[in-house]
Amino acid sequence: MTPAVARPVRIAVQLQPQDAEYGRIRDGLRRCEDAGVDIAFTWDHFFPLRGDPDGKHLECWTTLAAWAEQTSRIEIGALVTCNGFRNPDLLADMARTVDHISEGRLILGIGSGWFERDFTEYGFEFGTAGSRLDDLAEALPRIESRLARLTPPPTRDIPVLIGGGGEKKTLRLVAQHADLWHWFSGPEELPRKLDVLRRHCAEVGRDPADIEVCAGVGGLGRAGLPPGPPEREGAPLLALGVTTYTINAVGPDFDLDHVLPWLAWRDAVNAERSA
Repeated sequence: MTPAVARPVRIAVQLQPQDAEYGRIRDGLRRCEDAGVDIAFTWDHFFPLRGDPDGKHLECWTTLAAWAEQTSRIEIGALVTCNGFRNPDLLADMARTVDHISEGRLILGIGSGWFERDFTEYGFEFGTAGSRLDDLAEALPRIESRLARLTPPPTRDIPVLIGGGGEKKTLRLVAQHADLWHWFSGPEELPRKLDVLRRHCAEVGRDPADIEVCAGVGGLGRAGLPPGPPEREGAPLLALGVTTYTINAVGPDFDLDHVLPWLAWRDAVNAERSA
């Protein structure tokens, strides 16, 4: 999966927007940009995933529109948008609009969704894991078609990030549609996932090197724990072709102390690669 010209290593932070007023989220985003983080992600849920299940929480895409106006350098996106919450044509238009507000810094992260309460309390059909992936497969061409027809068009070809590790359906959608693939595989599991992705790419006529491989590190998506030292946790993934590493920052404080060593490691790796 490693491209002929190595991509630079990038560090992303997912500002998990639970238990926080917007002012705290805004401050966390400002500190991410000031520290040199490459990408800031929010998530697309309606309720906290840990702690008080009815705690403070804010919506994803209206947050992204505010982030687009607030920032000037950092890329922004959802890790990941739940396909089942919005009409695909509407989502494309929303993405195009945030792309314009940000002057070309949006990453369109999308997946099939998994948190049942989000669906049921907001009146969306939860279905099954398979049916949600089938819905995503139908939505992605509609999103692409709508983006191609909007006036004004997006400022760039908006990068599409697909999240998920399902080998039969999700990775095939990655091969067909994604510029970035994001999952939580460690170095033990990732080689198998990459082999499956390569096979799907071969079947659809796609060069797998065109897809950037992204990984969540530390406790992202699990217990909200910080990652270990990048030399221990990042280096084995880098050897497998991962170039973007996502670290969580949990509300209400959005502490970034555990992110700083990863930024230093990124800079060292990129300097070495460019020497």
